[in-house]
Amino acid sequence: MDLSYIPEDLSSCPKFGNKSCPPTNRPLYVRALMYAVMTGAMVITIFGNLVIMISISHFKQLHSPTNFLILSMAATDFLLGCVIMPYSMVRSVESCWYFGDSFCKFHASFDMMLSLASIFHLCSIAIDRFYAVCYPLHYATTMTTSMIKRLLAVCWSAPALFSFGLVLSEANIAGMQSYEILVTCFNFCALTFNKLWGTVLFTTCFLTPGSIMVGIYSKIFIVSKQHAQVISSVPKNTKGGLKKSLFKKKDRKAAKTLGIVMGVFLACWLPCFLAVLIDPYLGYSTPMLVLDLLVWLGYFNSTCNPLIHGFFYPWFRKALKYIVSGKIFNSHSQSANLFPEGQS
Repeated sequence: MDLSYIPEDLSSCPKFGNKSCPPTNRPLYVRALMYAVMTGAMVITIFGNLVIMISISHFKQLHSPTNFLILSMAATDFLLGCVIMPYSMVRSVESCWYFGDSFCKFHASFDMMLSLASIFHLCSIAIDRFYAVCYPLHYATTMTTSMIKRLLAVCWSAPALFSFGLVLSEANIAGMQSYEILVTCFNFCALTFNKLWGTVLFTTCFLTPGSIMVGIYSKIFIVSKQHAQVISSVPKNTKGGLKKSLFKKKDRKAAKTLGIVMGVFLACWLPCFLAVLIDPYLGYSTPMLVLDLLVWLGYFNSTCNPLIHGFFYPWFRKALKYIVSGKIFNSHSQSANLFPEGQS
């Protein structure tokens, strides 16, 4: 963040003792355009992820270990659209935080928690797909309901403890005098990290799990290709049994789709995490506009996820029709067939 306009000491703060906002000369039409784009992203994020949550919860055909993990991840995106994006939108457009210091800490903590929870969910889904494709005979006994519950507990509790603990203790801004002056002088609220915690966050919460996910999906695609080659090389009269025990087309497609979800997540959040890592070593010289753009690029990942599901999953489109038309309120809709004929 660019701190060039910050005074060297508190006594020279403008309106000292009565916070003002950092200077901005953004034209009205630019602010209106920003509000329009960000509001559109919020609507898609909230509505799209709500459709995923309702669909998987309501339709029995979608009750599977993988889909329960997707349901939980959609909940993180839904909460980000409802709780985080509206306030971040006002902060980004107006260059000011109007909602108080206490809510600032909650907003920053919850923001980081949901981002880390998404990473944990993607890791859990990668593990689920790994067993489904690479060890299909052991999948049912490995990815049980109790295992899914344990994974979900970790996906929510670990990010919550880390994020709220770090922000509320203010360990992430320890030794940052410029940040203290910024908060004292202005209505400022941004999730900022010193050198230590910026490095820790990037290494342990992004680079490590991201590398693990890339490794898992690389293995999945290699095994999927090997399975397909084995099936194509045997006589036709024995292919039926092999397809059931060794390879399932829907598992390969699910792994491919979720691999795309993971790729989009890494592409959206990598620039932001790199900024978290590098900016402290650059003396916090990155302009606020750039940091805002990187943060919103990360937010747009939550907007992209339901669009990806809508493009690759026929059940999503069919469930959406049920919801929009009101057929979901039919007493027999829970047992509706959402898959094309021949799929399950």
